Amino acid sequence: MPIFLIRHGQSEFNVVYEADGTDPMVLDAPLTALGQAQARQVREKVADLGIRQVITSPLTRAIQTALGIFDGIAPIRVMAGHHEHLEHSCDIGRAPHQLQADFPMLSFDHLDDIWWHQGQENETGVPVEPHDVFGARIDRFRDSLHSLTDRPVAIIGHGNTFKELAGFDMANCELRQYTP
Repeated sequence: MPIFLIRHGQSEFNVVYEADGTDPMVLDAPLTALGQAQARQVREKVADLGIRQVITSPLTRAIQTALGIFDGIAPIRVMAGHHEHLEHSCDIGRAPHQLQADFPMLSFDHLDDIWWHQGQENETGVPVEPHDVFGARIDRFRDSLHSLTDRPVAIIGHGNTFKELAGFDMANCELRQYTP
């Protein structure tokens, strides 16, 4: 049974970074109106895929994408492990109690208070995750996919994560089938 990867919709970070390459210092960046519309468009595409469960990163843009696509269609589970490679402000997460306040319909009590990478900071104060640490984290996530028995499953995540996991780039709200 298949696994489908879906990159989050356009975020507030994406707009600025793609325009001029600067980090706008938007922590845990939410979706833009276009990103929300992209999620609604994908909702139509997944209707016939028979998705039985959804796994989303705990970053806000991924959660918003998951809800925009799958709310009322399939159960959504938040998991740390396939969150974005922390190298920009938008990749700094929020504590479970903050996420719970914004998304009361989901469970966050299994997450550590700080579930994102902590370490040496760059010149803007962002703790940059070393690539080998990121790669090892994605390897553990890949290994965990074999235990998913309730399929088809959709995984909502991030560009660098899916590049590391599957070896291909994805556009905002792009849907692709993946075989581990």
